[in-house]
Amino acid sequence: MLITELKAKETILAGLGEKVFVIFCHGCKEIRFPEKEADALLAELEAAGKVTGSIVTDYICEPANLKLRLERHAAAIDAADTILVASCGVGVQTVASAFENKRVVAACDTYALPGFQGVTPLEHDCRQCGECYLNLTGGICPLTACSKGLVNGQCGGCKDGKCEVDPGMECGWERIQKRLAQIGRLDALKSPIQIRNYATDVNI
Repeated sequence: MLITELKAKETILAGLGEKVFVIFCHGCKEIRFPEKEADALLAELEAAGKVTGSIVTDYICEPANLKLRLERHAAAIDAADTILVASCGVGVQTVASAFENKRVVAACDTYALPGFQGVTPLEHDCRQCGECYLNLTGGICPLTACSKGLVNGQCGGCKDGKCEVDPGMECGWERIQKRLAQIGRLDALKSPIQIRNYATDVNI
């Protein structure tokens, strides 16, 4: 189980482009989803003329399901420069993988609770740390993509793009850099990521 909580509105708006496609995932029945707050945010974005389309669905963390649900919205997605996703971190990462040339923005932070969490593909992982970094790292979680969980860049031990802890694993920060270059957001690396609030991470 987990809880998703909407990020501060200012934080969400700062990551958006001019045109936005919105995805709300009501997914796992055990999840607490901030439905009223999310609906209010969507209404505000629609009133500002920023929304090209939106969808409320479930289990976007399953790639085949995500592709099927979004097929009919292809034109609206093409018209958007940003995809805003209100879901757990696994869902955001799945969307980012499906749209490598689009900016994908996480609307929520994810907090862990003991118990089962829906459909979780092995290639994505959400630490449910309560302080989602996906908006700053191109939709790739530095806590799970990096063996050391570093949030401010490479450790310096990477060789030929591989992690020094696990040579069979691609360096998470190399992946983040490539992804940010793809979506024209390399400037995000000029500013250090905010100091991590360990109090929100029950996994430590």
